Amino acid sequence: MVLQSTITCPKCAHRTTETMPTDACRFFYICPGCGERLRPKPGDCCVFCSYGSVPCPPVQAGRSCG
Repeated sequence: MVLQSTITCPKCAHRTTETMPTDACRFFYICPGCGERLRPKPGDCCVFCSYGSVPCPPVQAGRSCG
């Protein structure tokens, strides 16, 4: 299981590598580049599934998130 994911901001393209929690979804993320508050895209469970280079741990394991 991969626990590091690089989030890319859709507004400013700033990239930050974050450690994903294994026991919770992350619904909001503040971009350190521009301050944009990111939320999951419709149909995604968390910001890592929407904007990350790797989906969240529950999705990697084949489970639903949340």
